[in-house]
Amino acid sequence: MLRREKGFTLIELLIVIAIIGILAAIAIPMYRTQTIKAKMTEVTNAMSAIASAINAYRQEDQDNWPTADNVAAIQNSLGVNVPTGRLNNPTTGMVISSITDGVEIIATIGNIDGSVDGRQLVLRGTQTETNGVWSPINWVWEGRNNMPPAFVPKR
Repeated sequence: MLRREKGFTLIELLIVIAIIGILAAIAIPMYRTQTIKAKMTEVTNAMSAIASAINAYRQEDQDNWPTADNVAAIQNSLGVNVPTGRLNNPTTGMVISSITDGVEIIATIGNIDGSVDGRQLVLRGTQTETNGVWSPINWVWEGRNNMPPAFVPKR
């Protein structure tokens, strides 16, 4: 009586390895991108909190925009806690600067990943006046210093 050997053939094993390789080639870059986005959330949340504080500041003083050249100045003038773990410099990694018709919150990224470290994420707020009535502040995200568009928030 002949017995048939049980097991997998070499072709079956190679097909399984190829499928796993294809899945890994797709999953690893996607995982890396999502990990970077998750770490960037700390920065975007801090910037959004600063934007809310600027909204309150403008309700009290329609003639001026706040400015701050370091994290301590932001914390003192607006009363917003700024986590510094994801900034390239804990002191000057986030600034608020005045522009013609508004303000920019600029964060220089650090301690996340080589693809975003040293690049800047900007939250620009603009406001217009019509017949003595100010419009709501319009906030727009942008990236600078070659910030990959995938890591710039849409809203």
